[in-house]
Amino acid sequence: MFLTGTMRINEKGHLEIGGCDTVELTRNFGTPLYVMDEELIRKNCREYTDTFSRLYPNSQVAYSGKAFLTMAMCRLVEEEGMALDVVSGGEIYTALKAGYPASKMIFHGNNKSAVDLEIALTSGVGRLVVDSFSELELIESIGSQVGKTAQIYLRVKPGIEAHTHHYIQTGQLDSKFGLGLADGHAMAFVKAALKLRHVELCGLHCHIGSQIFDLKPFQVASEVMMDFIQGIKKKTGLAIRELDLGGGFGIRYLREDSPHSLPAFIELIVTTIKEKAAEHGLTLPRLLVEPGRSIVGEAGTTLYTVGTIKEVPGIRKYVAVDGGMMDNIRTAMYEAKYEAIVANRALEEPVEKVSVAGKACESGDMLIWDIDLPKLVRGDILATFSTGAYHYSMASNYNRFTRPPVVFVSNGHAEIVVKRESYENLVINDVIPAHLQKRVERRAAN
Repeated sequence: MFLTGTMRINEKGHLEIGGCDTVELTRNFGTPLYVMDEELIRKNCREYTDTFSRLYPNSQVAYSGKAFLTMAMCRLVEEEGMALDVVSGGEIYTALKAGYPASKMIFHGNNKSAVDLEIALTSGVGRLVVDSFSELELIESIGSQVGKTAQIYLRVKPGIEAHTHHYIQTGQLDSKFGLGLADGHAMAFVKAALKLRHVELCGLHCHIGSQIFDLKPFQVASEVMMDFIQGIKKKTGLAIRELDLGGGFGIRYLREDSPHSLPAFIELIVTTIKEKAAEHGLTLPRLLVEPGRSIVGEAGTTLYTVGTIKEVPGIRKYVAVDGGMMDNIRTAMYEAKYEAIVANRALEEPVEKVSVAGKACESGDMLIWDIDLPKLVRGDILATFSTGAYHYSMASNYNRFTRPPVVFVSNGHAEIVVKRESYENLVINDVIPAHLQKRVERRAAN
């Protein structure tokens, strides 16, 4: 097992996070339960901001909200002095409701609607990351209608394939995101943007993928983007002032995972940017990065209660828990792997290999394949590690299960930041058409 942040095994042999006994958490809040280590989240935020401030003062760290976004998280991000990446009107709305300043938001997306763009422009969202020529034209039209000038980044495909799952590689040429360098589309976009009245091209953006351990792709992406900045200046005279290198820095999901240290990652890209700027005689741009998973991933733990235990002789032993693909789709979607412990008997040695199944009516609803654990019984509490990113945010009501609550834990206190959904929540937006309602009323009358 590996313990992160404020985790420890207490004198009762229970897993403890943020000074809170996880067994007590399940008694108070039920399961499944997302537990977020607030102290570790803040520590990760500060490691990013402090390191960049020291190595490259003209910088901004922007938290990638799609990893995990609630109103409480928006408040935390603002307190830690970070900008905020948003990818939908819903994320913009959440941030605004939390009082987060629109001017510090960066709005991404490969197919933003006219409604979303109007919300962004009228609320004063700071930067729009533009993904296509058609979006550029749409922004110009909306800007003209509402009397606003959009400050935009062009999303560039640098042509780099990072060593990660193919579903989360986004920097290569064959991607739905951005415009390519090799095919000349990115430069053509720059020239088109310069002709528009309600658009100001002030920066470039790229993102090469997610959960990347190899630092070389980040270095190459930095070099490619700085070369493109030089090309833009040479061909158009425009000096690009801001460069956003996206996110993608990997975290530990398994004991054998060994990502590089965060300072090493930051030092590499900072050094590369400075060397390239000197080579081309460029003014250093304002540098941005967009961490999400590396801020919240290891800070999250999901607690489940063990239910049915079923052995298929000579093949496998299945242990079913009260959650599943509804609260963690990543195993089914990305073949993700996880570590887990029995939170109420955390010091006991593993004695058998089991596979942890979810309760959805779906054969593919598996959370962990083949993990060594102590002998489990119904009612045990299973804690799955590194579930802070893309778990709550990708949760669903599949099979009409309710989504779990989220608690922040710190200094022995647990605070609800998302309530558990009720069955009433599930049907609140359902409508029975009049012709179906009449049939129900007729049956009742008879």
